[in-house]
Amino acid sequence: MRPSAARLMLVVFAPFAAGYFLSFLFRNINAVIAKDLGADFSLAPSELGLLTSAYFLAFAAFQLPLGVLLDRYGPRRVVAGLLCIAALGALLFGLAGDLSMLTVGRALIGLGVSGCLMGAIKAFTLWFPPARLATLNGLYIAIGGAGALSATAPVEALLGPFGWRVIFYALAALALAVAAVIFTAVPEKPLPGEGASLRRQIAGFGEIFRSALFWRIALPFVLSHAAYMALQGLWLAPWLYDIGGLERAAVARYLFLTALAYTAGSVFFGGMSDRLARLGFSHLTMYKTGLAVALAALLILASGVTTGLVASMMVYGFAVISGVLAFSLLTGHFAQEMSGRVISAANMLLFVASFAFQWGIGAVLRLYPAADGRYAPAGYAIALFALAALHAASLAWLLPMRERRA
Repeated sequence: MRPSAARLMLVVFAPFAAGYFLSFLFRNINAVIAKDLGADFSLAPSELGLLTSAYFLAFAAFQLPLGVLLDRYGPRRVVAGLLCIAALGALLFGLAGDLSMLTVGRALIGLGVSGCLMGAIKAFTLWFPPARLATLNGLYIAIGGAGALSATAPVEALLGPFGWRVIFYALAALALAVAAVIFTAVPEKPLPGEGASLRRQIAGFGEIFRSALFWRIALPFVLSHAAYMALQGLWLAPWLYDIGGLERAAVARYLFLTALAYTAGSVFFGGMSDRLARLGFSHLTMYKTGLAVALAALLILASGVTTGLVASMMVYGFAVISGVLAFSLLTGHFAQEMSGRVISAANMLLFVASFAFQWGIGAVLRLYPAADGRYAPAGYAIALFALAALHAASLAWLLPMRERRA
């Protein structure tokens, strides 16, 4: 007998959501502790960008193997095992005595949380009806947004009494606890395509990457969201210091409000998309609309406009999350037994781009001389306008597309 919807939310949705909360906290925490890391280890901006980006590089490198593992062994075992690696990474980060150990710890964290979103989406396709996937994905992303919120003002409040090392020891313990819950609570279900050879499953990536439809849907999400992750995860904080002229407490508050808007947007675009789809307003149209609004807000930030700054940042966070509608669009165009691979392929591209953008912004800033400890406005402008140009080009390719389902 199929479990009730309430029970599925308890034993499938909630355990994965706890892991996703942690993954976002890990992803964004360096934005708040960046000044501490820079002071403790004498890091240049490019070194700080490379360190923080190690999360994205490891995350991205594992996405294709992750897709095969999810389709072959299911999300319960895969995600629980990976979270144990995240716990080890957090412990090493807290114990680090130099940049190399920090980077290894950060990379292990990225590897360890690399299945938190993809594993959950795979589980949702197994246990929930397709008509609810956008709503579930939106609610799930909101949980991640709450994790991002916890990496702003709450972390700032804990830094004073405890310091960043103790925070990472606590995060290591939490990651182990969530791994245990996922492994013991999430039920198993027969996997579509079970019994296919490993060679055949790997060959499925060729079909995905040869599909123009995959690229047309995935690229706007990849480029827009990678820009947001690079900014919210690291570079918005220095931008607020240097361009906005804000103090540390105000920077943490602005980042908190942006993350709050991101969380609200995930609920809105997820739930509203499923409701409007029943009225003939497609998921694809919502996807395009949200990305266009996000582009407009990014252009305002790139221009260095500080009037109404918090509103611009919140609109950006609220609208850019519309990009995750790409996951439900993609899974609707590929067979269910390929769902793990198609979403992990898109996610791999996202994190490769996030790594490149986060490191690249630091490299651009380094080209311009800093004054009084502040990076040059011209460096910020060039970096942010470049991100906006990539976003705009991918959106221009998407806009003429009309929705169709296999």
